Amino acid sequence: MGPVSLGRVDDEVGQDKTDVLADLRRYPDVEAPNLHAVDASDRLILDEAASALAGAAGSDVVVIGDHHGALTLGAITRHGLSGVRTHQDRLLGEQALRANAERLGLGGFTSLGLTPELVSGARLVLLQLPRSLDALDEVAGLVAEHAHPDVVVVAGGRVKHMTTAMNDVLRRHFADVQARLARQKSRVLVASVPRPASERPAPRWPESQVHPDLGLTVCAHGGAFAGTGIDIGTRALLRHLDAMPANAASAVDLGCGTGVLAVSLARVRPGLTVTATDESAAAVASARATVEANGLADRVDVVRADGAGPVSDASVDVVLLNPPFHVGAAVHSGVARSLFAEAVRVLRPGGELWAVWNSHLRYRPTLESVVGPTRQVGRDPKFTVTVSTRHAR
Repeated sequence: MGPVSLGRVDDEVGQDKTDVLADLRRYPDVEAPNLHAVDASDRLILDEAASALAGAAGSDVVVIGDHHGALTLGAITRHGLSGVRTHQDRLLGEQALRANAERLGLGGFTSLGLTPELVSGARLVLLQLPRSLDALDEVAGLVAEHAHPDVVVVAGGRVKHMTTAMNDVLRRHFADVQARLARQKSRVLVASVPRPASERPAPRWPESQVHPDLGLTVCAHGGAFAGTGIDIGTRALLRHLDAMPANAASAVDLGCGTGVLAVSLARVRPGLTVTATDESAAAVASARATVEANGLADRVDVVRADGAGPVSDASVDVVLLNPPFHVGAAVHSGVARSLFAEAVRVLRPGGELWAVWNSHLRYRPTLESVVGPTRQVGRDPKFTVTVSTRHAR
């Protein structure tokens, strides 16, 4: 494959009824009428990259941030590609890609971590723009350092979630960044000509920060929520660690993020073993780095999983949970409810779920119903901390 040339697609493109994108599902991710497996930005990215994809070898193509498989399977089916490399931060997105491929009898891709292997020698990168500028910086830096010098990055998103700061981040790593015309409230940025190493920022991921008030070092990759800081919901739950059962021998930090709760609990309870789980690849990599930085690798196990993953049923004494309340851009309670149910699965009868949640969400009736008797141990205008005891059933 020679240097990539990228065609312009500014006109409205009608949806082909035989297009694979029309048949994609979000499953096993949350499915609801206001949640979709494909959006206009997926179609725009594929259309803007069409001429480059038509002349590409599959091994030259990398897809990053695909939500549920639209970019990967769209590129493969429209252009007959094989050997496409792909990375999705969310495990459920990765599972949805596989489920869609299996259901439709498709293949031709390999899922990899956000590592040099993912982008080594790549000439075309299709990217769903992450919300976080730090996440974009990590991806852009990786591509600029390890992809082919002729690489072209076609990065798209919904206009309402894009800012000019994204152009600035890309320009730190690429000499040529162009914004294409918007279509259906979506837009594409095209980045090319990686800057020489001497002109690019030094690699910075994962970053780390010492929090003297907690005696804790927090490490974070670009896509980790809250970065090296500690969000106020987590801080609200941290204030109650000393009140957790003194005889607990095992705990799960469900949706662990950078691992702050898991590490903090393990430090105040030396006899406790903790499993920290998260479906985000960036969170898991960050939590592992946090665990190592605080010298707790022998007592805190970090696992990428949907829910508690490999943790056995009725096997732990305490679950810690700071649940998300968004699915992508949409407010949706399904994620929290599924995590409450997962806590019930892994807790022993009489075990406790310690949860912090945005007070306006009023989760207490749900916790009473799904988990068991629930008491409030802390509350302010923004956050509520509750303890729910698993029903003996």
